Amino acid sequence: MSHVGHADEPDKRTLRREILTVRGRLPADDVRATAAALAQRALDLPELSQARTVAAYVSVGSEPGTLALLDTLHTRGVRVLLPALLPDNDLDWGVYTGPGSLDRVRHGGKMALLEPSGPRLGPDAVTAADTVLLPGLAVDARGMRLGRGGGSYDRVLARLADAGARPALVVLLYDPEVVGRVPAEAHDRPVHAVVTPSGVRRFPGGV
Repeated sequence: MSHVGHADEPDKRTLRREILTVRGRLPADDVRATAAALAQRALDLPELSQARTVAAYVSVGSEPGTLALLDTLHTRGVRVLLPALLPDNDLDWGVYTGPGSLDRVRHGGKMALLEPSGPRLGPDAVTAADTVLLPGLAVDARGMRLGRGGGSYDRVLARLADAGARPALVVLLYDPEVVGRVPAEAHDRPVHAVVTPSGVRRFPGGV
């Protein structure tokens, strides 16, 4: 039975807290090793190896690492878009041209984020992406994704839908974060694939 409305919020909060606690205990060496494995697995995906434009993000803290992947995509000539957080939690976008194109930005009391230092392209720039890498905390057997709860990527997904854009949606996770079921709401849509250090899992329901 699917969860609808606000009834699932306590379940989401509990699951987020559990996953973030486990991530917070990961040794830095494990995070670095995982980033290399994730990049290797992800680059085997046609959605990434054949993309002209990829909207991605810079991992922070103990998140599954993305920098190795970003660098390889950029070296291969892929146009990589990275988000910049706006005051209303929406996302603007800029182009990644290597590690020197990132600024560390602190938003209020939140963790500092690495954001593109170049010109801003506007929130609609994401609609040009062939593939969108979504941050997440878990994905279930249906391809439903649990986000961090800030709502930024809900806006991105709504913007893509409004524009009629249909990029591939991919999530990078640690292996234990592919779970049996994530609380989902009526408007949630499955992703196309999840990449973990041990491999790739696809979801035919991804739209």
